[in-house]
Amino acid sequence: MVQVTVLGNDVNQSLKVLKKKLQREGVFREMKLRRCHEKNSEKKARRKAEAIRRSRKQMRKRLDTEGF
Repeated sequence: MVQVTVLGNDVNQSLKVLKKKLQREGVFREMKLRRCHEKNSEKKARRKAEAIRRSRKQMRKRLDTEGF
């Protein structure tokens, strides 16, 4: 459960924080995917692309830490 406190009646800042937390949780991505039907072939291609993106990110991190 995402919770944001409003300090000093600063609602705009609290909305920014809430939006950032929801984005980190993946709520916006989930809403976009559920908005319309996704064909099985499109779903398979999207998942494959996400896996490639994750593996490349992991390799970049590994190169930065280990320096190879």
